[in-house]
Amino acid sequence: MDTTPTDPLVGRLLDGRYRVDSRIARGGMATVYLALDVRLDRTVAIKVMHRTLAEDPSFVRRFIGEAKSVASLSHPNVVQVFDQGADGDNVYLSMEYVPGRTLRDVLRDRGRLPGREALEVMIPVLAALGAAHQSGLIHRDVKPENVLLADDGRVKVVDFGLARAIEATNQTRTGLMIGTIAYMSPEQVTSGAADARSDVYAAGIMLFELLTGRQPYEGETSMAIAYRHVHDTVPLPSALLPGSPQPLDALVAQATARDPESRPADATAMLIAAVETHRMLSRESGPIHSGPIHSGPVPSLPLPATGAHQAPLPAPAPSMPLPAPPPASPTLVQPRVEVLDEPAPAAPAAPAPATRRGPSPKVWFLAALAVVMVIGIGVTGWLFSRTTMATVPNLVTQNVTIAADVARKRGFAVEIGPAEHSEEVAKDIVLRTVPAAGTEVEPGSKLVLFASAGPKRVAVPNVVGQDVNAAREKVSAAGLTVDEVKKQASETVPRGQVMRTSPAVGNKVKEGAKVDLIVSAGLVMPDVMGMQRDAAKSALESVGLVPEFVEQTDAAQPCTVIAQDPQAGAETDKGAMVRMTLSACGNGEWHWPWENNDQNVTDGDGMTVVIPNVVFKDVKAARDELRAAGFKVRVNKALDRNRVLAQRPPGGQQAPPGTEVVLWH
Repeated sequence: MDTTPTDPLVGRLLDGRYRVDSRIARGGMATVYLALDVRLDRTVAIKVMHRTLAEDPSFVRRFIGEAKSVASLSHPNVVQVFDQGADGDNVYLSMEYVPGRTLRDVLRDRGRLPGREALEVMIPVLAALGAAHQSGLIHRDVKPENVLLADDGRVKVVDFGLARAIEATNQTRTGLMIGTIAYMSPEQVTSGAADARSDVYAAGIMLFELLTGRQPYEGETSMAIAYRHVHDTVPLPSALLPGSPQPLDALVAQATARDPESRPADATAMLIAAVETHRMLSRESGPIHSGPIHSGPVPSLPLPATGAHQAPLPAPAPSMPLPAPPPASPTLVQPRVEVLDEPAPAAPAAPAPATRRGPSPKVWFLAALAVVMVIGIGVTGWLFSRTTMATVPNLVTQNVTIAADVARKRGFAVEIGPAEHSEEVAKDIVLRTVPAAGTEVEPGSKLVLFASAGPKRVAVPNVVGQDVNAAREKVSAAGLTVDEVKKQASETVPRGQVMRTSPAVGNKVKEGAKVDLIVSAGLVMPDVMGMQRDAAKSALESVGLVPEFVEQTDAAQPCTVIAQDPQAGAETDKGAMVRMTLSACGNGEWHWPWENNDQNVTDGDGMTVVIPNVVFKDVKAARDELRAAGFKVRVNKALDRNRVLAQRPPGGQQAPPGTEVVLWH
């Protein structure tokens, strides 16, 4: 297990629910962690997609859809998907944790497997793929790395649908092809198309590797291997291992046919062929299995037309764990045991007539009559002594007090059980009874009534003033889920702290309901571009920022901000330095355009109007006043306040009607 301490996710509470304890493995598409689901108190595996994939919206959409499809697939040989979600940049799956090792680890440690043992691994794999194919799911990435052998002997297939989600992205697929090209069907290589028969091809390649200890094609590049998939025929196992059983050659050849039409239609069809091949192999072709091979529900398998008896298989070698039989799983494999023809036993000789001895017919008649009389007396006594049974009435949907009175009047000893929460049934209405309605019991029996406590409601915890991670943990501990984290500027609350929740703190909501956290973004840098020096200085200092000015020669209006750093809208903290570049303040010789004799911009009559001074006035009132005086108005947001912080040109100046006046608020 990879326990690298520098992993930033280890030790975190992911999505307010999963405590990441350690890193298990890191692959080309995702990293897998061991985690504790703090809500359900169970160990899970968390698969977190790599950042480059999580940043692709098309991948995330397809990934969520595939996760939902896989979660609906319930099969003992498929790793179960519990949950899917995102925490910031981390897109993840919560899955069943299967302690054990991969089939790749087994091949690396042991090399090739005997024929029977290889089939006993493939049969549960094919059962899992067959169940997926019946549900319309294609795996697309069947390989030993995606087959898990649990410590208790179960065989599990993992990573359904992930390859399809990858195909929907714009990501480079080079890494994916290097990792999976050895198992890609010809049609996947040439056109990218995949169906159930593509999974069958990959399963056939995997069976070849289990039998021979190597992959069928080797090459210096992935493209060289892909070329051979398209143009070559997969060799038979016996070509590498002379004496390999012919049924295994036939199964591999059929599964790896280059033409999809020549392969089994899906994994269930290959499963049936694999089971029949297992029946045909001699016991010397591999370790013997002590019992039926279980792999979950599969279609009934055809038995060979023979009169042979069916007997269980002997025990496997301890070096290769086999699937443990799940409860009530059907037996998939029963070997044939030949039974030699034996001569039929001779019919017994007819007994010789014997001389009749014993009681006379009259004595037998009297004895029979006595037996009938005894039985009649017994039945009559039972009928008269039998207790009349009572039937439990249907009290569901009745008020619990009224229901208790009804039950007592019918002779029951009534007990009121603890109330149970229900979203559908109102408080104090009977949900169920024990025994259930319609049950026959002896009169006077105890009848327990369970009433509704009404919908369960949870108070939104007070997380104001906490950081986001602590707030998530507290919300999760209350049985709720953090939905969105929304940032909002604040001049008073430090950046990163929760300012409020939605619904508000203390509100009663359904258990499991979603809660939004409104978190302070701290100060948002005001937009002071175009302000004159004194107005910009005043605006910044009013929110606790420290202005710093640098002048430069410029033809713009003197002492006006022409650049600022940080830029408007950036998040910052109180006391931060704001560097502003001013146009040169000059010596007072600068004139407004309409005062320049060379550029007369007064109206046609040469009339000018005094610009009203609207600084500190309400923004709407200021705009109305300027428009009433005949000026155009443009409003810029600096601190997002309702009063005017600065104006340009300043009030008191003479300007022609129609001149634009800029306001900052």
